[in-house]
Amino acid sequence: MSLRITLAVAVRVLTQLRRDHRTMAMLLVVPCALMALLWWMLDDVPGTFDRFAPGLLAMFPFIIMFLVTSVTTLRERSGGTLERLLAMPMGKLDFLVGYALAFGLVAAVQSAFAVALSVTLLGLDVEGPLWLLTIVAVADAVLGSALGLLVSAFARTEFQAVQFMPAVVIPQILLCGLFVPRSSLPDVLEAISDVLPLSYAVDAMQALTTTAQTGEVWGDVGVVAAIAAAGLALGAVTLRRRTP
Repeated sequence: MSLRITLAVAVRVLTQLRRDHRTMAMLLVVPCALMALLWWMLDDVPGTFDRFAPGLLAMFPFIIMFLVTSVTTLRERSGGTLERLLAMPMGKLDFLVGYALAFGLVAAVQSAFAVALSVTLLGLDVEGPLWLLTIVAVADAVLGSALGLLVSAFARTEFQAVQFMPAVVIPQILLCGLFVPRSSLPDVLEAISDVLPLSYAVDAMQALTTTAQTGEVWGDVGVVAAIAAAGLALGAVTLRRRTP
């Protein structure tokens, strides 16, 4: 893998995103709008927003980046762009890590906006450092990008890429501990939740809102980062130049 080529891929993706105003609106505006909607819904129920908001701050970057990355990568492959890029002195890992870097940077901006809105205007109470809250959200977004890049290798159309969401994303949302504490789940479901990366992302977010101790948070971030790295490695193995 070449750092120069990887950075060139990241710059290319960022340039494309800057020209795609609808995608940029989805990446930067929609998470803030959803957090505001949640606050509006729960404003009359004291403490409820503080309960759900941390988990959703972990989910939104993950879900949005999964969708955008899987569809964008499939479009690159089906349009022949990926084949032309890989004909150059560029490896698959250069391509995937470049994408992850680009979307990670966008995720940093996205997360900063959503966290700032939640803490300042919406009144979310956070005991831990705000910068660490943003890092957790960025790690979630990179995880979503890595899994989106991975599943795009198994899809032939953009619709099929979206169809992976019920299989990959929704079970993690249901079992991550947002709706029911993971310790209260049936034993089999609790064991499954223990190996799902979104569970650790939600645990980290919830810990930051309830305590200033950050030791466990860094452990959860490490798990999310490791799974994201594994997703990128598997994506490099399974990535195809063209859609059959």
